[in-house]
Amino acid sequence: MKTSSVIAVASGKGGTGKTLVATNLARVLGERAQIIDCDVEEPNVHLFLRPTVETITPFTLPVPEVDLSKCSFCGRCGDVCQYKAIVVVGKQVLTFRELCHGCGACSLVCPEGAIREQPRLVGVLEEGRFDGALYAAGRLRIGEPMAAPLIKAVRRLARDGRTVILDAPPGTSCPVVASLKGVDFCLLVTEPTPFGINDLMLALEVVEYLGLPHALVINRCDLSNGELEEICKRRGIETLMTLPQDRTIAEAYSRGQLIVESHPPYRKSFESLAKDLLLMVERNGGKGRGNLLGKNP
Repeated sequence: MKTSSVIAVASGKGGTGKTLVATNLARVLGERAQIIDCDVEEPNVHLFLRPTVETITPFTLPVPEVDLSKCSFCGRCGDVCQYKAIVVVGKQVLTFRELCHGCGACSLVCPEGAIREQPRLVGVLEEGRFDGALYAAGRLRIGEPMAAPLIKAVRRLARDGRTVILDAPPGTSCPVVASLKGVDFCLLVTEPTPFGINDLMLALEVVEYLGLPHALVINRCDLSNGELEEICKRRGIETLMTLPQDRTIAEAYSRGQLIVESHPPYRKSFESLAKDLLLMVERNGGKGRGNLLGKNP
């Protein structure tokens, strides 16, 4: 049984309504869906879907520990490390655990066998359910500088036979690339404000560089002066849904309520969005799902 589709919901900046769209989309898909919260630094999908968490698994990375009694201080470990997480200085070997990506290259090249790997806690992985659908999330340990390894791990929790919705982190940095790489489709959520448009252009550069088919949801659409629509027309970007600037929606969101439940007329809008997305994924051949379900997304 194969995954139906893998859809990332992303945005160039925070506060555009990305999680709002992702959670309501997962709700209307129902038992067919799995939502994965890839915003491991500030996960908040659970606030809206209130899943029952069934398993919590520690996620660790192997980091080097050097036995100085065996070390010849040849420096090969430092030469092979792309991230400068281990450096030989005179008769000392300095390790920077927070920079280590856990590739194991240093231990492989050590001619004396002086390096062994020890697990370092990076965060935890959560899995559970909400109303028959599946839920997964990563939670980065406080103070941990690298989110990408945990994001790659939580992506591997995608289950066959589901429409997988990835709630990506905001912005365009490494965690976003780790979330988007290899998906079938990217739904970008933006707003027609100067900051929204500027950061959307950055996000478009990322999805175009990754070769991802994409479309837009425009939140607070009634704030538009026409600039965003002109950009979409010029670049051939399809807008699949618009949402107005509505104080009652904001109030419901602040209480952790889903629009499709607090404002029932919007259910049809999200059902239409889900249908359009699945058709667009099918049209584009679903080329990303193999990478998502593989070992190295």
